[in-house]
Order: sequence, then structure tokens, then C-alpha cells
Amino acid sequence: MFARLVLLFTLVPALEIYLLIKVGAGIGAMNTILLIIATGVVGAHYARLQGFYVLRRLEASLAEGRLPAGEILEGAMLLVGGALLITPGFLTDLVGFSLVFPLTREWWRRRLVEWLRRRLERGEIVIVRRRHPWDGDL
Repeated sequence: MFARLVLLFTLVPALEIYLLIKVGAGIGAMNTILLIIATGVVGAHYARLQGFYVLRRLEASLAEGRLPAGEILEGAMLLVGGALLITPGFLTDLVGFSLVFPLTREWWRRRLVEWLRRRLERGEIVIVRRRHPWDGDL
């Protein structure tokens, strides 16, 4: 896990810097900066709109007495996507937009649910439930 984090925090910024230099050489430094700012503003705005939509679905699920697990997962994905969109860079923008747009977010959601299911089945993730006095069992 530590090795993956080291790669993530060194390889991704290095690739981002490389892409920024290449794009800057092609369209100019100021245009590159404006593009980064524009993707951040547009992405954050769209993530906010999608967040309100997911929040309404979450409230509807609760009103119907259903556990809003899907909506909570989508909300977390929107949060990560929004954070990636305000992070300067093109790779982070690409992943961020894919987490914010509903069709690609659904693709990510299916993969994440399958990954979590496999880890639960292998016992790599364990869910522990604490008993509380109001459970009625004590």
C-alpha cells in the first residue's frame, strides 16, 4: 500500500507537470493557465449541480425509508471528482470530470461496488457492528 501511495504522489504530479509543459509549449503559457482555471470553475460548478441532484435523491430515499447507499457512494464520488477538478492539471481534470458526469460516474460506481464486493468476500474488509443499549438486545 505504501508503495502505491508513493507512486501516486510522485508519478501523477510528474505526469501532470509533463502535460502542462507540453500543452503550454503548444498553446502558450497564458492559454494553458486560462484553460486550467476554466476547467476548475466549470467542473466545480457542474459538480455542485450534480451534488444537489444526488442530495435530492438521498432525501427521497430516506423519505421512502430506504437506505441511500447508492446516493452516499455517488456523493463521495462527486466530492472526489470536485476536488480533482480544482486541482491544477489535465489528468486530474480527466478523472474528475469522469467522476462528475452521470454516465461515467455510473461506470466508476459499478467498478467500485464490484471491487468492494470482492474485498468483502475475501475478508480483506471486515464490517464490525457495535451493539447499543437501544438495540433491545441488552
